[in-house]
Amino acid sequence: MAELSLQHLDKIYDNNVQAVFDFNMDVKDGELIVLVGPSGCGKSTTLRMVAGLEDISRGHLFLNGRDITKTPAKDRDMAMVFQNYALYGHMTIYENMAFSLTLRKEDKNVIHKKVMAAAEILDLTNQLNKKPNQLSGGQRQRVAMGRSIVRNPSVFLFDEPLSNLDAKLRGATRREILLLHKRLGATMLYVTHDQTEALTLADRIVCMSMGHVQQIGTPMELYDTPNNTFVAGFIGLPPMNFYPVTVKDGELAGQGFSVPLTEAERDTLSDYANKEIILGVRPEDMTEGGTLPVDVVTNENLGMNTLVHGYIAGQHGLNITAKLRGWKDYRNGDGVKLQFTRKHFFDKDTTNAIRKGAK
Repeated sequence: MAELSLQHLDKIYDNNVQAVFDFNMDVKDGELIVLVGPSGCGKSTTLRMVAGLEDISRGHLFLNGRDITKTPAKDRDMAMVFQNYALYGHMTIYENMAFSLTLRKEDKNVIHKKVMAAAEILDLTNQLNKKPNQLSGGQRQRVAMGRSIVRNPSVFLFDEPLSNLDAKLRGATRREILLLHKRLGATMLYVTHDQTEALTLADRIVCMSMGHVQQIGTPMELYDTPNNTFVAGFIGLPPMNFYPVTVKDGELAGQGFSVPLTEAERDTLSDYANKEIILGVRPEDMTEGGTLPVDVVTNENLGMNTLVHGYIAGQHGLNITAKLRGWKDYRNGDGVKLQFTRKHFFDKDTTNAIRKGAK
């Protein structure tokens, strides 16, 4: 059992630069939590504070109800998997996986059983006599994970473990991590800048920007009901389209275009009559056959879907990306009329999502 509680964590460096602001979260036993955000948002710093590799400037960290804020990293019962594998090139795979247990001077028979069990889980049984340079990047990352598994820690920490892999290996290793989590039932904190990893791996996602937590929730919650324009634009691929519009009688009036509102949408925006808001539309929430004219610039066929890039007709500054079902053959200069099947609304000043009855 491993439950974590991060209470009001701040990280302030000696030059008074603050990297993390008031981070609060309770992690349940067996959860896989993914911290996601752009470079410099504070996600790796937060993970390193949990690991004990960075001092916590303010706040408290609890593991199973025990305050470990000042506990040294070696005594926190956590294992970290790094981006660069950190394997010993002169050792065999077996020796790499056994290394931490050897340092602890555990019984050789116990070490052997733990290494062989981890190797079976990770499909490395036939690689144990090889050196790291004889393995692929994906296999080396599995060795790094195996080195953590043999320690049987309370918490696994992953710091962008797939960044050095090519696209195919990233997908395969991501699935292996997901299967590993299900098999071990372990508590895991995982850091990435890749929102695809976050959406596919996480029980819950922590989306961060500039040291602040923007939203914590399930992948569907962040995708379907983002708290603000940052989360809406970061989660989802391609990113959400945004347009400044004014709420008028039964419609949204933009620069050179208008979009009709449903009765439910009018109710949601009842407090914003004649005010400017931000309209957000995901590319996959568009279909052909509407009334919004779009001038096509490029067309990307992806098999079952096509990404159509262009701009709202006559408005070169209002770029639009639509993800349409099927194989399309639009060319530069073609016109297409679209409709929005779902819309998101955000306050212009706060950039927060507008919910029903909110001001």
